[in-house]
Amino acid sequence: MKQIKMALACTKCGSRNYTIVANPNRENRLELKKYCKHCGKNELHRETR
Repeated sequence: MKQIKMALACTKCGSRNYTIVANPNRENRLELKKYCKHCGKNELHRETR
């Protein structure tokens, strides 16, 4: 199974701060609370495709 790079984008400002390697056949998008350097605090980051 091939894994591809995906980005995690901040839900507040939209900047793509993190990259992950994941299986593209997953049905749900990953959501994590991570630090956003543009907002200056921990925000929810959602997987983009």
